[in-house]
Amino acid sequence: MDKMTFENHYMKQFDEELEEIRTRLMEMGGKVEQQLQNAIRAIGEADSKLAEEVIKEEQLVDNMEVDIDEACILIIARRQPAASDLRLVMMVTKAVNDLERIGDEAKKIANHALILADESGSSKGYTEVRHLGQSVISMLSNALDAFARFDVDAAMRTIEEDKQIDQEYKTALRELATYMMEDPRSISRVINILWVVRSLERIGDHAKNLCEQIVFVVKGKDIRHQK
Repeated sequence: MDKMTFENHYMKQFDEELEEIRTRLMEMGGKVEQQLQNAIRAIGEADSKLAEEVIKEEQLVDNMEVDIDEACILIIARRQPAASDLRLVMMVTKAVNDLERIGDEAKKIANHALILADESGSSKGYTEVRHLGQSVISMLSNALDAFARFDVDAAMRTIEEDKQIDQEYKTALRELATYMMEDPRSISRVINILWVVRSLERIGDHAKNLCEQIVFVVKGKDIRHQK
């Protein structure tokens, strides 16, 4: 199994700084994962209060991104890292951007949850959201776990999960289009569901990006845009 280990530096403080940005990235990952779970739950349970909490917490995620970026800049300026250390710092700056985007998508889902909660009508489309949502949550969790362990094999397996998510997304689109054709009165409601599944598909892409960065850190190989 491909994993990464860092050599001890002559300055213990440097080791501590690298470990700190890793820890803070994982904390941010845990926060956006919780946001995503709550946003999907708000859809299924028509829970406006929960949706509002997700929207409010998005600012916290933005602040975490800025703070971690600043910490990375300071490490580069003070320590002038090289090789695997530099790859780690660069990976963190890219990963926090993907996590912030996931937070944005969770906020979008929560906004649509508010709209749907205020509308009466059938629950058509909720099954698609639930199934796709579970797959995306699992993929994000696996990506974060792979990063925590610098596990390339786990990262590559998680990248493969994106293919299944793309397939589920296409299936959901067909189902939702059928609902609108069968009942034109549902068009407004289903359009909101369409935006939700679009956000979920985008989150899968960001989780894939995280895994590609893990491969870059451990192997020094850029696998983006490769089949």
